[in-house]
Amino acid sequence: MRGGGGQVVRGSRRCGRTGRVIAVADRIDDRVGEPLAELADCRSQIEEIDLKLITLLAERLALGQRTRVLKQAAGLPILDPQREAQVIRRAVSAARDRGLPIEPVRQIFWHIVGLSRRAQEETA
Repeated sequence: MRGGGGQVVRGSRRCGRTGRVIAVADRIDDRVGEPLAELADCRSQIEEIDLKLITLLAERLALGQRTRVLKQAAGLPILDPQREAQVIRRAVSAARDRGLPIEPVRQIFWHIVGLSRRAQEETA
């Protein structure tokens, strides 16, 4: 490390709480190095969360297909607008409790409900 605000770094380093190896620029100013390392760590965590969201969405859609089978066995209609509205209300309430913007969450969940509805209709 050089005195006076800069360091020369080559290759990679372990970062943040995860210990992951990240690529680092050839020259990093001390004031920029830590934020860049933390940025890389945050991005890595975001990617992990995105994959978890996709996995959860796939699980949700599979359960939606299972509910279709159960609805048919019980003689119930596949579409249940009251249930869909209940799902949206629950999501909005959870978003409000966590300080999230309500309208975007409502829209996201309408999309998710729509995906589930289509999955149920396609397999009917």
